[in-house]
Amino acid sequence: MDFFIITGPLAVGKMAVGMALAEKTGLKLFHNHMTIEPVIRLFPFGSEQGQYLIQHFRQEIFETMAKSDLPGMIFTYVWDFDEAAEYDNVARKIKIFEDQGAKTYIVELEADFELRLQRNRTPLRLEEKASKRDLVWSDNQLHTFQANYRMNSKPGEIRHPNYFRINNSHLSPEEVADRIIEFFKLKK
Repeated sequence: MDFFIITGPLAVGKMAVGMALAEKTGLKLFHNHMTIEPVIRLFPFGSEQGQYLIQHFRQEIFETMAKSDLPGMIFTYVWDFDEAAEYDNVARKIKIFEDQGAKTYIVELEADFELRLQRNRTPLRLEEKASKRDLVWSDNQLHTFQANYRMNSKPGEIRHPNYFRINNSHLSPEEVADRIIEFFKLKK
């Protein structure tokens, strides 16, 4: 089994790359909004109750997937590199899979902020992530996260043995997926 975490800033293309990688590898995509969207219909975004449910649902999905006979999973995640607890959170997710014998990978995407603002409005993003359809709120969220969180690592900061960083500003999701497959020598 393989477990991928695709990380990077908001609207960098994590879900689109994850979809392309899933299509090429047969892995299942679990993008972060698959738990966010149903929860924020009930509880305000960022609320304590909502955060609890999102984390609980994700934990159950990770544990069930790791114990399954499926080929693996791709998970998308916005990582705040200035927050120590985030490193522990990622390590716990990886451990769930490694404890079951899975090979784990971290892929970090980066792209220019202006391009991410454009990507914030793509039809795929708006179709998959209902909360992003309020474009004023969504654009403001991008600006707020850009100003308050460090969503890309510094060189050498991620020490996972299977780590790949790529600037996807001028690459299609399919091209990025091909480069990930080539870098890690994965089977298509």
